[in-house]
Amino acid sequence: MAKKRPQTKGKQPQLTDGQVPVVGAREPCPCGSGRRYKACHGRAAAHAVTELVQRPFEGLPGEGDWVALRELVPAATVELPLKDGLPDGVPSVLLATVLPMAWPALRRDDGSVLLGLQNDTASGDISRDLADTLQRALTAEPGSPVQARRAPADGPRLQDLLDPDGTFEPIVHAGFEFWVPDSENASTEVSASLERANAAAIPTVKLSGVDSAYWCETPEKNHLRWVMPHPEEQLLDALARLHAAGASSLGDGTRLVGSFRAHGLTVPVWDLPSGMGAEDIEKPAAEFAERLAKALGSDAPLTPEERRARGGLTNRQVTLS
Repeated sequence: MAKKRPQTKGKQPQLTDGQVPVVGAREPCPCGSGRRYKACHGRAAAHAVTELVQRPFEGLPGEGDWVALRELVPAATVELPLKDGLPDGVPSVLLATVLPMAWPALRRDDGSVLLGLQNDTASGDISRDLADTLQRALTAEPGSPVQARRAPADGPRLQDLLDPDGTFEPIVHAGFEFWVPDSENASTEVSASLERANAAAIPTVKLSGVDSAYWCETPEKNHLRWVMPHPEEQLLDALARLHAAGASSLGDGTRLVGSFRAHGLTVPVWDLPSGMGAEDIEKPAAEFAERLAKALGSDAPLTPEERRARGGLTNRQVTLS
């Protein structure tokens, strides 16, 4: 039998979870315990990675828009009101879909904070990771980015930091010029990143008549992607009722083609003719919302036709997160 590694008896340096770097699973833990990382601090890290929070934005104002900006919208910003108000020297906190160089956050020269939403996160709780990044950005030196790290397992979540009575009103942009106050005088590195990002951005517009619905334009056809807050099973039943009744479209040439599943919410998707702009879909979307509300209120068993329609919708569902 292999000998067990002797345990270090001497006094070891005390490090907090936030100070312990990630190393190989079989390497000695940097905390100095004498155990392998996977059996020491790596155990909590592995648990944090696998413990997925299904609805990380639940309880925040505008949950559907949080999901849309995380998964669907290329360029958008939102003013974030903090529960305890803005600290001294921080004139504003702005959530952004993407930041230059994929920075998790940025403290501008004037002290304002930009928080990136579409970055990879180290744990299964996006809300906790973003809250940790936000807290570090609020105290970062002006003019510096905030680097990624593993958030402490007992750290606050966005729900603890943001004003629960505040509004969440996304502004969708055609490009990423919001990255810098004066894009014409940006550094070469930032300018190159800005150019690449603008070239890849799909034209997107947020509808004004219904919540969390976004029109986008692609080369072949346009789409409407609508994040809905209803329980998934209830929503799929309602969509199936409308689809079987021929009432699931948004007008001539449009078609409900399926849905995404993202961060605990369902996102139905419609194909639209290439000539149908965002303003053209406002009225049909509002009318569909009324039909959907009636269908959601029905608890009658699905008919055979409705069950077939539901099966088709389920088969065309894609999970994004």
